[in-house]
Amino acid sequence: MSEPTGAGQLRTLAVRITEDLRAQLDVVAQITGRSTTEEIRLALEHWIEKTKSDPSTLQKAEQIRAEIEREAQTRRNAIAAIFGGEGVKDETEPSSSRSSTRRSKPAGE
Repeated sequence: MSEPTGAGQLRTLAVRITEDLRAQLDVVAQITGRSTTEEIRLALEHWIEKTKSDPSTLQKAEQIRAEIEREAQTRRNAIAAIFGGEGVKDETEPSSSRSSTRRSKPAGE
């Protein structure tokens, strides 16, 4: 499996590891016939998949998501206060009700 499994461009990540760990990694790469880089990528993908299923990780991720949403709402409110207008709707509303309040430009504009 030499193709990256994630979408998007590849980016370089420099990681400092011990000589012993590097030697083990090189041996694993030699045994599997893959590059050291591919072995690292596969190990990271496996670790991320394992982490994503950890209940405590999921709980922390939800807390972070909620904080991001609170911060985004605060910023939307600040923009509305600066520029006026009808105000900013709470993002917890269903998208169908939000889209129905949008105005389209009259023809010719």
